Amino acid sequence: MSLLLSPKVLPVLLLLASNVFMTFAWYGHLKFKTAPLYAAVMFSWMIALVEYWLAVPANRIGHGVYSAAELKTIQEVITLCVFVVFSVFYLKEAITWNHVLGFALIAAGAAVIFRA
Repeated sequence: MSLLLSPKVLPVLLLLASNVFMTFAWYGHLKFKTAPLYAAVMFSWMIALVEYWLAVPANRIGHGVYSAAELKTIQEVITLCVFVVFSVFYLKEAITWNHVLGFALIAAGAAVIFRA
């Protein structure tokens, strides 16, 4: 349990949770296209508030161990992973080879950030 609460792991877990909320805030309304736009925006805003309650502590805790660039890179890689799962299972959209290639190039860029 202490490993999960360590300043190296806890920020990653918090960023993972925050990205789940943010993905639903940004894209969840796409299944409800008949809902008024103002309702989608307000509901998304409420979801995003939870995301902020997770992301801000993640970055504050993580900045003791990671640089800001590393934290942003972690967040972006997590975002892509969460988005792929969300897109396939929630939106029922296929991931194509060009998506995979593009995400792989982003992951390669992330690897450069963490190169010693």
